[in-house]
Amino acid sequence: MQRLLPALALALFTHAAIAAVNLNTATKDELVALPGIGPAKAQAILDYRAEHGGFKTVEELKDVKGIGAKRFEKLKADLTVGTPPVKTATAAKPAAAKGDIKPAVATKADVKPASK
Repeated sequence: MQRLLPALALALFTHAAIAAVNLNTATKDELVALPGIGPAKAQAILDYRAEHGGFKTVEELKDVKGIGAKRFEKLKADLTVGTPPVKTATAAKPAAAKGDIKPAVATKADVKPASK
């Protein structure tokens, strides 16, 4: 049992180290987990992503304030860029005005025979 725990911990750590962080979907906590990225730089990455509609390439990270060439070189192996989240604009239905009358469409089930 004592040998199993370190092996399990190593396996979990290795798996976490292999998983690349997607710049277009990462949360602030996921970005902070990267080496050399603190809360302020993570927020700068999120702000850049929101302002520019996502990252098209990993190299675009160098455009974020505070990410220089040296820091980028240390990070690039841990990063990936997936498809940026698509923001779809949904057309809002106009609110009905007070005086608007909607035409009623009657079906056979709605029509009652006249009483004799």
